[in-house]
Formats: sequence, C-alpha cells, structure tokens
Amino acid sequence: MDRYSEITNKNQREIVLLKGFPCVWGKCSFCDYIEDNGTQEDEMNRLNEQVLANITGKYKVLEVINSGSCFELPKATLWRIREIIKEKGIEKLFLESHWCYKNRLQEMRDFFGIPIIFKIGVETFDYTFRNEFLNKNAKFQDYKELKQYFDSPCMMVGIKGQAKEMIERDMAIVEANFDHATINVYVNNTTAIKRDEELVTWFVEKYAYLDKDPRFEVLYNNTDFGVGD
Repeated sequence: MDRYSEITNKNQREIVLLKGFPCVWGKCSFCDYIEDNGTQEDEMNRLNEQVLANITGKYKVLEVINSGSCFELPKATLWRIREIIKEKGIEKLFLESHWCYKNRLQEMRDFFGIPIIFKIGVETFDYTFRNEFLNKNAKFQDYKELKQYFDSPCMMVGIKGQAKEMIERDMAIVEANFDHATINVYVNNTTAIKRDEELVTWFVEKYAYLDKDPRFEVLYNNTDFGVGD
C-alpha cells in the first residue's frame, strides 16, 4: 500500500493516505475503500506518523486523505499534521469529508489555520441516482446548496446504470460552477456495482479536453494520485 506521493502535474502538492476510524456512513454501494480503516488508535497513530514523516513541504500544499472523512482521523494524528504544517511551511491543505459533517468544516479551518480546499464525494448531481442507487446519504438538492459548504466535488463516471445525459449534466454543472473538481472513472472492485466500458470509452473521448484544464483532475485509475493499492 503506497501512502505517500507527489502530484506533479496539476495543483502540485504532496499527498498522504492515512488510517482513520471507520467511515461514519460506510454504506455506499460502490465503495470497498472503507476496508482501509481501523479501531486500534495507537497502531493507527504509529502508522500515520511514519507516513507523515515523508512530507517535505516542497510545494507548500498538502492533501490528506483516509478511508472516510478527515473527522475520523485520530486526534494525535490531527495534531501531528498541524505541527508539520507549521514545521514545513504548508500554506494550503486539501481535506475530504462526507456531507453529514457539513456543519463542522469550520472546526478544521480553525484548527489548522490555513486555507483548506474541502472535497466531497458527490459522484453525481442526480439526486435519485446518488442517494438510492449509490446510497451516498448526501441529500443536498443542487450544486448551490453544496457550494455553501464544500469547494471541490468528486464525481464518478462509467457506472452501469448511468446515462450519457446524466454525465453531461454533471460535467456542465462542474465546469460552470467549481474552480476545482476530481472526476473518477469507475474501476471494478469487490462490490456489486459494475463498470460500463462503453460509457467509459465515450467519456474518455468526449471529455479528453479536461486533461488540459488546470481546474479538474481526471483519475482513470484509483491510484493515479500515487497512493492506494
């Protein structure tokens, strides 16, 4: 499992994949990422300390991810991240959170004391597909409500059951309204949700121009950021 990497093309930054407690929701139908969590706090802190020791501060930007939300990281790990931010001169931080923590984001902003880009797993702006088929439990009505709290939606394309029209609508919303977003091309995993190869081929061809847009990061594989397994 790779837990430290550098993103050197768009939005250059260091990125670490840490261990946290189980995801507060943990019921998304497509996700087996939540298996990378734990309950033994001392062990998690020791592992996280080893991963965090790789940070150099060379880009002045850091992204911290785990198998859920940043609020599920152990307290000692959060304190160590804050120390490293000061030690290494980090000026901007990327964090991710589930919708259910939307009213607590300011806690993290206050704690770390630097600008934070908050990511959220949206997957799609289609309310029914997001909450009934994908079981996200992210029950905002539209992008305007989302933007009241979060800065950067993480979208997903290429799932059997999606339609081209749904993806086109999602991309139009993202391109018109967000300064940063991640688009994940779905890769089969251990869940029952399957990849639609025809839809993926269509998306890759139609939206190839996103690769040159500095606002958006398209992940064609789960490990394109250099972390994970």
